[in-house]
Amino acid sequence: MRLEFNNELTIGVIGLGYVGLPLAVEFGKKFNTVGYDINLSRLQELREGRDNTLEVTDKELATASRLSYSDSLDDLKKCQVYIVTVPTPINKSKQPDLSPLILASKTIANVLKQGDVVIYESTVYPGATEEDCVPVLENGSGLVFNSDFFCGYSPERINPGDKEHRVSSILKITSGSTPEAAEFVDQLYLSIIEAGTHKASSIKVAEAAKVIENTQRDVNIGLVNELALIFNRLGIDTEEVLKAAGTKWNFLPFRPGLVGGHCIGVDPYYLTYKAQSVGYHPEIILAGRRLNDGMGAYIASQLVKEMLRKRIHVEGAQVLVMGLTFKENCPDLRNTKVIDIVSELEDYGVQVDCYDPWVKANEAEIEYGISPISVLPVEKYDAVITAVAHSEFSELSSEQIHSLCKPLHVLYDLKYIRPVVESDLRL
Repeated sequence: MRLEFNNELTIGVIGLGYVGLPLAVEFGKKFNTVGYDINLSRLQELREGRDNTLEVTDKELATASRLSYSDSLDDLKKCQVYIVTVPTPINKSKQPDLSPLILASKTIANVLKQGDVVIYESTVYPGATEEDCVPVLENGSGLVFNSDFFCGYSPERINPGDKEHRVSSILKITSGSTPEAAEFVDQLYLSIIEAGTHKASSIKVAEAAKVIENTQRDVNIGLVNELALIFNRLGIDTEEVLKAAGTKWNFLPFRPGLVGGHCIGVDPYYLTYKAQSVGYHPEIILAGRRLNDGMGAYIASQLVKEMLRKRIHVEGAQVLVMGLTFKENCPDLRNTKVIDIVSELEDYGVQVDCYDPWVKANEAEIEYGISPISVLPVEKYDAVITAVAHSEFSELSSEQIHSLCKPLHVLYDLKYIRPVVESDLRL
């Protein structure tokens, strides 16, 4: 069966979150596009021209004149191309949870027709598309892979909250299950990606390229986190060391901190899972993961030690954690490691308040059982931790920060927002 790229295609984007919506908007400017999601409230807000993830502005939504939103299989059936952009999380055992991906594949199988192309963007381990998803498509549709229908993989490269690097301005990796399918997928993305594409030789290569992007960052941050632990014991300011080392042209500018979110803190487990399944036990990758996963507890212990040093009674102490999202200037709460600090402090008997102007209180309550405060009280806290570098926090003066605290207090600046002389602790 011959695949032909043309402007008359109808495209279905399955999953309208941080990844799917910006992609659907771009395709919706040029093609008839169905944005499919099972979250009815999400569909309603998009129909009203609003995106609560703040990835797409109201104005940008309005430019996608050929984009419609639906939870109906009848609408999805009109498509010839299906792009899957659902989450790929890990479970409590830190193993891949492919259930959203399998559910999306089952949905597509119900409407799959001869000549259709299914493209996956969700981050997976090498082999997942052809080994885990394709059998679901075949069994549910009765069609034959690479004869009746084809697949592609083009990993997402969305950076939540980043208003500079957008879908169309980030070079896109593409791949297909046959040479013809690979060319079709590449032409499809070239129609909307101004930065261009890189056509990988196979789906597995594209899958592997994606999963190592964030694994590399995770390992590098893990190294810097370990350096911070060492320098803290030596009484050396880590930021000063990194600034000095950064004067060399090829020094990589990573900084210590919490590693959360839906990518960097998750993707390495997909690669290590696959490696272990073929008999190799990763060492460096898992060491970086252990270091990064332990930073929340370390930060809490450092704060408690400083409070004790200042003769501040820990049990029953009032601590303010500023920031709850996994990164600055973004409402995304998924896999935020700030929660590790909160949980560890609560184990010490500390009373913790969380303040984050980017977070919706109901989402924090549902996700973590936390009710963020909406107003900052004065002279209440024994300690304040700046956990996320939101611009609102950077704009606060020293006087405003100190006004939140009791006369004897501790300030812990994780994000280097304030000068070192104004903070008792830094990573």
